[in-house]
Amino acid sequence: MEEILRVEGLTKTFKLSPKQQKLERTRDKVRVAVEDLRFSAYRGEIFGLLGPNGAGKTTTLRMLATLIRPDSGDAVMDGCSVVRQPDQVRRRIGFLTSELKLEEFFTPNYLFDFFAALHQVDPAVAERRKRELFARFGIDRFAEVKVADLSTGMKQKVSLVISIVHDPEIIIFDEPTNGLDVLTAKVVTDFLQELRAEGKTIIVSTHIFSLIEKICDRVGIIISGKMVLCDTLERVKAGKSLEDRFFDIYAETAGEDQ
Repeated sequence: MEEILRVEGLTKTFKLSPKQQKLERTRDKVRVAVEDLRFSAYRGEIFGLLGPNGAGKTTTLRMLATLIRPDSGDAVMDGCSVVRQPDQVRRRIGFLTSELKLEEFFTPNYLFDFFAALHQVDPAVAERRKRELFARFGIDRFAEVKVADLSTGMKQKVSLVISIVHDPEIIIFDEPTNGLDVLTAKVVTDFLQELRAEGKTIIVSTHIFSLIEKICDRVGIIISGKMVLCDTLERVKAGKSLEDRFFDIYAETAGEDQ
């Protein structure tokens, strides 16, 4: 297998304001979001980050996407360092988060063209890719409809298409099916599997066990900012359902922390 992503000791902390300290009922002035995280991903696989809310999944993906800088450690994406070569990394990845907010005054057509130009995609290539992706996701009928007038599912489809406008080799999705109806969620998961078949590498974070079991080749379990287990899906499950195995690991980890 060809390693395309190597994470080496990523660590990230955040300062807590007095208000945050009060809300979190702590006197700590610093919260460790991710601590010494290490894992690899390979070309043509879907790698899942599984963990409860607040475990550090989103922080990890944002560091990989160069949106926030780690306090220490590094990650090498297709030969480029997220710390030393963030611009090169951005050219190689697509990043989608459920928190992405599209500008409501614009149309899917305008947004696709804007991001294609931003990524310096050849206009002829961009136009062909737009036709293919818009048809694949049923966006073509809404190409000139303002984002404000689109359904939640259609907005997510537009966001997905925009995130891969430049045909990246590595695609990072944070909670890709969060808030979607079952039909739209299936469209998204089917597409992720198609991308894997094309040799793309997909990194997804989720707290949904069924999604991991359906699409992932390997999985890393993050609890309290630490990678407690990382292996193939079948080895992680160890003969149990993923849900049962996760709660076994969670109980063991919680016991160690006490």
